[in-house]
Amino acid sequence: MRTLAAATFMALALFLPTAAPASDRASTKEAETMVKKAAEFLRKEGKARSLEVFSDPKGAFTYRDLYIAAYDLEGKCVAHGAKKERVGKNFLADKDADGKAFVAERVKIAREKGKGWQEYKFQNPATKAVEQKVAYFELVDGVILTCGAYKP
Repeated sequence: MRTLAAATFMALALFLPTAAPASDRASTKEAETMVKKAAEFLRKEGKARSLEVFSDPKGAFTYRDLYIAAYDLEGKCVAHGAKKERVGKNFLADKDADGKAFVAERVKIAREKGKGWQEYKFQNPATKAVEQKVAYFELVDGVILTCGAYKP
């Protein structure tokens, strides 16, 4: 009987969602803090070194489900801590699952205000699911530094 119960539990476990528990998710405050630290690092270390560090998925600018993504003012990704394959590509016209041109919106706000918040949907590297994200960004030396927290 114990073997059957264990087998049933294992079978069910295969079909349960693999989303990270809310306690494993970082907060929007932590995302904002990471952007501020990235801005300070960029000012101190310069663009070339900073973009390299920001793109390291095991580096100082990745924490739990947070990472720095950086874009130029034309919408080209210049660093990405979770998806290195995005670096060097332009995402100005890309839209999220709801049709929102989130990179274009970010560039527009960064040009007008220098920083801001936005919501959009993006694939969470921890869960591999497309989830709602709340991101903070700042424009520093022509680079838009972005970090967002995924909503539970």
